[in-house]
Order: sequence, then structure tokens, then C-alpha cells
Amino acid sequence: MSRNVIVIGTQWGDEGKGAIVDLLAEQAHAVVRFQGGHNAGHTLVIGGEKTVLHLIPSGILRDGVSCLIGNGVVVSLEALVQEMDELLNKGVPVGERLRISPACPLVLSSHEALDNARERARGNEAIGTTGRGIGPAYEDKIARRALRISDLFFPDLLEGRLRSLLDLHNFLLQQYYGMDSIPFDEELQKIVMLSERVKPMVADVTQILDEMQAGERSVLFEGAQGTMLDIDLGTYPFVTSSNTTVGGAATGTGMGSGQVDYVLGIVKAYTTRVGAGPFPTELFDDMGQRLAEVGAEFGATTGRPRRCGWFDAISLRRAVFINSLTGLAVTKLDVLDGLEEVKICTGYCLDGVPLEVPPLLMERYGDCEPMYESMPGWQASTSGITTYRELPKEAQSYLERIEEILQTPIDIISTGPEREAVIIRRQPFGLV
Repeated sequence: MSRNVIVIGTQWGDEGKGAIVDLLAEQAHAVVRFQGGHNAGHTLVIGGEKTVLHLIPSGILRDGVSCLIGNGVVVSLEALVQEMDELLNKGVPVGERLRISPACPLVLSSHEALDNARERARGNEAIGTTGRGIGPAYEDKIARRALRISDLFFPDLLEGRLRSLLDLHNFLLQQYYGMDSIPFDEELQKIVMLSERVKPMVADVTQILDEMQAGERSVLFEGAQGTMLDIDLGTYPFVTSSNTTVGGAATGTGMGSGQVDYVLGIVKAYTTRVGAGPFPTELFDDMGQRLAEVGAEFGATTGRPRRCGWFDAISLRRAVFINSLTGLAVTKLDVLDGLEEVKICTGYCLDGVPLEVPPLLMERYGDCEPMYESMPGWQASTSGITTYRELPKEAQSYLERIEEILQTPIDIISTGPEREAVIIRRQPFGLV
């Protein structure tokens, strides 16, 4: 039986991973977040009530499921405590369910200030970050000067490292960007105060996972963002600052890659992107506006409108290979209801030359023109359908064509925002 399942976004994020993780968490003993920070947003709709999570794994609403934040995640104490309080107000026993790795780097107020200062300085060439300080926090991690959760247990060490780091950050803020500095005393006081809420939940996440493997328990690994935003393999520099692909699950938790049983790729029935960067199938017409309106395409973290376009099978084929996908979960199929025609991008054209793969140089990605295959749309509603045979034949044909192009089975289909609006053709945790 599959015991370790990894959930990966296959586009530019916002594919609906949170709802799928919440669904699969019913079969899991633990849900682990392995990268990113509070720049990601996972929206869950249960019983008509919406919950938006940024740091805490999407399994937190499930009774009896442990939620772990792995070492690959950068943690804003302020954002984490705020999220904890929102869940506590809903009656969710966060303290009982959540555990955090001591190796997680901290996101400071100065990281956020630097993030925003850099975006302003870039002007028209801004990357389109969320402004939450994630990139600068990962920079400090790689430079081996980051504060980590473990530092919260050593007040003298914490104070010295914070002072050294803020000296550097404030020099950049004042001398390079002409911005106000972050007061040391205020930042230290805030960290110390918030740490008292977090320290009781600090645990050896890697050891917990090791014990779960020995006990043959099922674990669900939850990624943030999407494959095309991976720092190494995405549309650089318009990417996030972590590895959003399958390898990040190992480095971000300490689990060996040989323990992976199933990798589920989440993909919308069309394509969206938030922020700047190349997007070959982006629509600038009424159809793009329709997808945005019907799909309620606004970022869960920032509220920014998402750019919308047709399904891009070229980028998806690359995501299948990068992540060794076992199966796909297609979300928001119902958004395409009522269309006379639906399209799939099956190739790019660059300088008059057809391509079946992304261009060699990422700098040319934005110059690619999509080559489409058109298919009949469907007029009947798919909203809330829970069995595959109930789908309109045209919708089935659309999904089966995607399977054929990608040579990957579609195991799950989401037909609405509610937890119950889903078709499960093959249960990831149920594979032998």
C-alpha cells in the first residue's frame, strides 16, 4: 500500500492543492509542509465555511491527523501565531496537532522591508513577490546567517545573532534603498513574546517521520506554489525562492527520497499565474476575463488578480517528468462549464520553429506562441458531480485527451470548492 504521498503543484501555483490535501488527509496519519513560507495560501471550504491557511498544513482541520512544519519552511512567528489564533477561534486544537522543526529559519520584519524595497527599486522589472520577506529569508539561510527556531531556546545567542543580522539589514535599508531601519529592541521584544507561543510545539520532525515509517503510518507531504515557480527549474527570475518540486520534500523534511510511494500533481483545468513573468497561453480577451470571474481567480494570500489562459500541456509534460508524477488531480473543471470550445496548448512556436518542449533559454519563454488543439465544450453543469460517468461526454473527452498527451492518469477531479465536490477514480493511499 502507498504510505507516503507527495502533493505537488504543476503550474505556477494556485492549483487548489489545499483542498486536495484536506481531502487526502482523511487517509493520512500526518500532513507535512516542506517548503515556502506564508507567501502561499491554501483555501479550504468545508460546510460552506472558508478557511485560508498560509503556514499550517492543510490537514489541520482533520481530527487525529498530526501536522508538521519541516525544516525547508521559513517561518514568520507573527504570521504563524495569527494563523494559530484564527484556528483556535474556530475550535481547532492547534497545540495538540501541530509540530515545528527547530531548523526552520525565521522571517523577520527586516526581511519583509527588504523584499518590498527591492520590488520598488526594480520598477517595471519587479518580480511580483508577495512582499512577505520570503526571498530575503532564504538568502540568509543560504548565507548561513539566518536565525532559526532553535535560537529561540537560547536568549543570549538569539540576541547576538539578531543584532548582527539587523545591522546588515538596516545598512542595506538605509544606505542602499533609502528606507527606515528596523529597531532592534522592538524586533527582539516581538520575537521573544511570540516565541513563548511557538516553543511548546517544537519537535524533531525528521525523527517523527522515521517513527511513522517504522510504524507503517501514512504521511502526506504538502508543497506550496508550483513547479514553474521552482528556484532552479522554473521561469527564473520570476520564481519563488525554494524548491517547489518533488526533491524539496526530501530536503525540506529529512525524509529519504526512497520512501516516496506516490506523487500527485495538482493542475487546474486551465492555467493561471499571479505576478510577473512569461505565460505563453495567457488570454487577454473576454475569455480570459470569463475564466477569472467564474473561477474567482484572486490570490489567497495577496488578493491579487490571477492571469488566466488555456491549459498548457507543454509545461505540464515537463512537470510530469521533473516530479515523477504517479497521477494527476484536475481542479476547477466546473469553471469550463458552458463553453462552446475548450483548447489545449500542445506546442509552442518560437521564431517560426515549432517546439514540443520549453525553449532552451528561459529568457525566450515569453517569446513562445502557443499552438492549440481545439475540442468541443460542454453545456451541462459539472458542479458537484462525484462520479466520472456523470460528467458530460465532452468533459470526459477533454480529460482523456489530457491523459493521452501527458501519458499520466487523472486520478482525482475536483468539480467545486466544497470538500465533497470531487471524483476519485483512484485513491493515492490505496495503491498496492
